[in-house]
Amino acid sequence: SPIPATSSSTPLNANTNEGSSPLKRLYPFIDESELPKSWSSKDKANFITLSENNLKVHYKGVGKGHKDAAAVRATHPIPSGCLLYYYEIKIISKGRDGYMGIGLAAQGVNMQRLPGWDKQSYGYHGDDGHSFNSSGTGQPYGPTFTTGDIIGCGYNLISGNCFYTKNGLNLGVAFPDLPNVPLYPTVGLQTPGEEVEANFGCEPFCYDIEEDINALKKQLTESIVEFPVKYTEWQTTIHRLVQSWLIHNGYCGTAEVFSEATKLDFKENVQYIRQRLRIQQLVLSGRIGEAIQLTNRLYPNVLKDNPNLLFALKCRQFVEWVSGNESDKAPIPSAMAASYSPNSSTNGVNDCNGNANDVQMDVDINDNTNDTNNSYSEEQSVCEENEAKITRLLAFGKELHALSQQLKRQFGTNEYNKQLLQDAFSLLAYSDPWNSPVGWHLNPSEREGVCQQLNNAIVMSDA
Repeated sequence: SPIPATSSSTPLNANTNEGSSPLKRLYPFIDESELPKSWSSKDKANFITLSENNLKVHYKGVGKGHKDAAAVRATHPIPSGCLLYYYEIKIISKGRDGYMGIGLAAQGVNMQRLPGWDKQSYGYHGDDGHSFNSSGTGQPYGPTFTTGDIIGCGYNLISGNCFYTKNGLNLGVAFPDLPNVPLYPTVGLQTPGEEVEANFGCEPFCYDIEEDINALKKQLTESIVEFPVKYTEWQTTIHRLVQSWLIHNGYCGTAEVFSEATKLDFKENVQYIRQRLRIQQLVLSGRIGEAIQLTNRLYPNVLKDNPNLLFALKCRQFVEWVSGNESDKAPIPSAMAASYSPNSSTNGVNDCNGNANDVQMDVDINDNTNDTNNSYSEEQSVCEENEAKITRLLAFGKELHALSQQLKRQFGTNEYNKQLLQDAFSLLAYSDPWNSPVGWHLNPSEREGVCQQLNNAIVMSDA
């Protein structure tokens, strides 16, 4: 059926129906709780302060050079269900030099840099009008901007193009073919006195983005209606889509049966699919240590090339220990310090919990010693066992913190990693973490996110 389009005869933010919101009119099929509506008070550099419901951004640093740059991401990434996403920034003050950047950035991008300077970061800068596409070298794009200007940033999730507007005028595409990763609205400042304010769609925009949204909906509807495909071809396309989903998620047996029933070629390596499924099963059952070891054995470069993923897995492993998951493994203290080392080949330590440390990492946190002196009472044995578990848990936490500092020194501050560590350690503040305000971290469903990240990384490494 045709994609519904809103009427362009009515201003975008007009309340045609009582109770309707501007964001609902912009993105009618998106849950508003998933939309960016303010800047994150946690995902920002130290030189950034926020006010006015976290919509205003102020620079409070010394601004002597590039190392003093500071940025902030929105609370949420742009939902993949948006056809065309748009937000605007009003320049309250250009400050001393107007070194301001506006754009998009992926999670994990260094917030001590202006948007556009790092990989998976894209920015339009006010001092020179250049666009920066994951590089410290900019390209001429548009006019400079200063105090009083309103700069808009639009992201077409269908084409992957990013464009900007200035004071209601479209400046054209700045970044074509952005990668298919979650991107956050991001703004960066660098010199004293710089101040900006965001509008994520709760107020009327300077630029008429509704016209662009309606044009895109019309274009998509026409392309669907006019697409020349026979029923048999359409059916095959759908079958291949289902087949690829089954293969990606490791459902090998189902994929084979489905391929046979639909007469599709099945050329995938069955063993490879089953290996990925086994790793997923280990993560989803809380056996994170075993999943890490199996990943390193079968795909030795995956965690080596994705240190932040390794850190996320380790944080989840810590949570599993707190939960009392008896199936997971505990490391001997200091075994994890060398889990990730960019120079592992020269320091004699295998990277990412390599085989050199696997023996140490495989001590069961819940192993009971059978050599306890028979003169001890049962109560004494339990106390000693619990004390040993706590000692190992604290030692693991210490090593986990050391790993976070190592990553910080090498790659800079990563607010996502910082939050992961904080969430994991917060469980130790409660005698009954399951029934604490942070007890939801112990829910087995929380394993699914890092499981999907690991599976995607393995698939990408074999692409």
